[in-house]
Amino acid sequence: MTADVLPALTANARRAAHTELTPCAHLDTVLADRHDATVVRHGDTVAKAHAPGTDPTQLSLRLAVAANLPDTLLAPLAPTPADLHGRLVTLWPYGSPVDPENPDAAPWEAAATLLARLHRTPAPDGLPPMRGPAKAARAIARLHAAGPHPATAPVLRAWAALPAWARAEAPMPPAERTLCHGDLHLGQLVRHPAPSGPWLLIDVDDLGVGPPAWDLARPAAWYACGLLPPVEWLRFLTAYQRAGGPAVPADGDPWPALDVAARALTVQTAALAIAKSVAAGQPLDEVQQAVIDACDRMGTVPPELAHGFAT
Repeated sequence: MTADVLPALTANARRAAHTELTPCAHLDTVLADRHDATVVRHGDTVAKAHAPGTDPTQLSLRLAVAANLPDTLLAPLAPTPADLHGRLVTLWPYGSPVDPENPDAAPWEAAATLLARLHRTPAPDGLPPMRGPAKAARAIARLHAAGPHPATAPVLRAWAALPAWARAEAPMPPAERTLCHGDLHLGQLVRHPAPSGPWLLIDVDDLGVGPPAWDLARPAAWYACGLLPPVEWLRFLTAYQRAGGPAVPADGDPWPALDVAARALTVQTAALAIAKSVAAGQPLDEVQQAVIDACDRMGTVPPELAHGFAT
């Protein structure tokens, strides 16, 4: 985030929270400051500067979906993005996030139920493809740009084995027209009204149409890599099935439907782990190495056994 945008974004959050003459003791808080987004909170209002080059028409369509599904997605405070020093900015109410220090309280059932509800909602005309495969492709680009690393080869082999659509090199299968979140993880849930309202999904940047299995892929990949305990994976999967989610069968083995997306998310995670390791000049940690080891095993595990590709 450039130096001139961050103060302006903070000022936007303040103006949206209250008039300039209103006495206020709230502190300005930077919730995120990454290359693809900066998020600032003031009181109960959050301002987000989206990635450079974000398409305003597509973002407006995604905002409209959130506004029309207030029981599933956090609704924006304004229907269209504003321009701020060449960056698109959106305004949101603040919601309490998942507590990363209390994994036992992770809202797996709520996440699964919200996903199923989203997936059952007809996608509006004109909504672009969800950006899950594009994010995976960007992770591979970051891996290439990071330079040599001994763990790169198995990750690239696993990437090359994926279908072209999962690598964002071809259109998604035409039958895959489900309304998808595109980047589901526990950081994409908040309680609103904070701190004890119902859970809602946030972040519409990757929202669009595509294969609903992609939204289950990250917890599926964690489970396959041995990073998510089976009991928590079953909590998530069972809640999704009970809520009528269309990504997997209501009973029977779900993995044939999840295999490609779970492998793609594993590769994406491994690629980002290596890129960050190189940039920081630090060795891979145990979790990062487990994901890379999973990539190394993918080529030797047939799809019918894919749910054990990390074991």
